[in-house]
Amino acid sequence: MSGTTRSAGRPDLAARLKGRARSLQARIDRRDAIVEAVREANASLDPRKVAEWLVRQAQEWIAAPCWVVVATDVNGLPNVQADIGLVAGHNPALWSAANWAMRHEREFFSGDLAKDPRSGPGASGSAIAFPLLSRNRSIGAVIALDPEPSTAAPAMGPSLLMAMRALLDPPAIALDNALSLKKFEELSVTDDLTRLSNSRHLYKVLSVEVKRAVRNGRALSLLFLDLDTFKQVNDTHGHLAGSKVLVEAAAVIKSCARETDTVARFGGDEFSLILPDTGPDGAVSVAERILERMRVTRFLASDGLSVHQTASIGVATLFPEFPKTAEELIKAADMAMYRVKAAGKDGLHIAEGS
Repeated sequence: MSGTTRSAGRPDLAARLKGRARSLQARIDRRDAIVEAVREANASLDPRKVAEWLVRQAQEWIAAPCWVVVATDVNGLPNVQADIGLVAGHNPALWSAANWAMRHEREFFSGDLAKDPRSGPGASGSAIAFPLLSRNRSIGAVIALDPEPSTAAPAMGPSLLMAMRALLDPPAIALDNALSLKKFEELSVTDDLTRLSNSRHLYKVLSVEVKRAVRNGRALSLLFLDLDTFKQVNDTHGHLAGSKVLVEAAAVIKSCARETDTVARFGGDEFSLILPDTGPDGAVSVAERILERMRVTRFLASDGLSVHQTASIGVATLFPEFPKTAEELIKAADMAMYRVKAAGKDGLHIAEGS
């Protein structure tokens, strides 16, 4: 057995599957099994909750040391949505089984991943993976893992395999629908290019934060930022390069913010940051950090270029004793930013009254 010692009395993954085959077939063959799966899988529109339900069900079907549901996220990348018993050491085995099942849209059975030519580097133990198919495409997989190899490859008879495929159809479709809804919701508040919040979301969050700041007597600051020489990038290197600069600038700006801050692309080459519970000193510190990082960043370095890009930043702070609307705060920060432009760019200005 590949140099590993199995815990005394604990059956391997192949033995577990063989021991559960008859009762699992009987469970799936119940008249209401599919109806129950449809009802339970569609009980939530949260993809994580759908996946959590599925791993719990899978553990009832076949008790394994680890069960995982993997699905493509809103960016089209495969990610773990839910798991039972997953640890970092399982990753090579997990992705070997998941990627094969998703790519081939077929079940994956392996008794010894370390000797399996389908496995990736570092994979070991045994695995079972079922693809999750929705609308004639693979959207994920549900995977059972055992860190130890099995004495034989896990296997399912044709009848049980067909029944499992039918049973997995409802949760696969439910998970696909939940992921599609999440993607739609994120796109409605997210800038397609930079993946920051968009101006619509900025207004919504700022309106809430202004009311909260006034109600609780807390400070609130807003930064309004414009790239100084962005037009030159487009004119010199083209619009594709300009788009890359916007993405890279967004990453620089985001790196200067806290998790509680909202960073948005306001439009074009303008960005904005909502800084809750932050007075003028804290806002100026964030603005200065952005300016410094922008100055030292080599934009388009991955394209073999070294483009320098600076920014002009307007700072506006809302104090409880001077209540303003979200629109007034944006206008104050915007006007302060244009003061920087008029003074020579690459700097910051604090709005009057802040």
